[in-house]
Amino acid sequence: MNKTVLSFLAHPDDAEILCGGTLVRLAEAGWSVHIATATAGDCGTMTQTPWEIGATRTQEGKKAAESIGATYHCLGEKDIYVCYDQPTLQKTVDLFRRVAPSLVFTHPAKDYMMDHEMVHLLARAASFGYGAPNASTFPLLPGSHVPHLYYCDPIEGVDPQGNLVTPTTVIDVTAVMDKKSHMLACHASQREWLRAHHGMDEYIEAMKRHGILRGKQAGLAYAEAFVQHLGHAYPHDDILVELLGSKK
Repeated sequence: MNKTVLSFLAHPDDAEILCGGTLVRLAEAGWSVHIATATAGDCGTMTQTPWEIGATRTQEGKKAAESIGATYHCLGEKDIYVCYDQPTLQKTVDLFRRVAPSLVFTHPAKDYMMDHEMVHLLARAASFGYGAPNASTFPLLPGSHVPHLYYCDPIEGVDPQGNLVTPTTVIDVTAVMDKKSHMLACHASQREWLRAHHGMDEYIEAMKRHGILRGKQAGLAYAEAFVQHLGHAYPHDDILVELLGSKK
């Protein structure tokens, strides 16, 4: 198996909040880790221009990725304007083609904002089709095939109707919480943004509380939760449990 994992989410810091601990564990297990965002998070500010905050946030994303030996990518789409259309899908397929992941994390189908839902669609389409020779002009790398696909928790673990999502897979991230927290702390610009826009001054603490919630449900101190995509042509074995020895 090509031991390459791709986290493809909407904004810088999404991976650190939603699957950062699992990415750390995979990196420690010898996997090549890629963290990609559809946008540079150019609306994540109350005071700066889109170009200023976008530059800041992509550098924060790069710093966070590098802290665990990962590679950061950004498609350059506009924050809150992510669309499932042909140009954006082509960029997504090209990204998948260059990375050739055998394991992918993305957003769930239903979440609190539409950027997340559009990225979900892009990831599903690209994960299914990137291995088709004619899908991209980038060369087809060895091991390019339909990957294991997992959906991260929606924010706070609830769907847009407020229902708690039931995961298929729960990963123990207790031992790597310091590294996960360090990754999230690299996104310094967002603490002030969340205070101004959301009235939240607990950037890292909110992440930890959710980790405790998912951990408690599985008898762990901290955990990350996922729903595995089991549609036609996708692998059905739970590779995360096989690799990391965690609970379901």
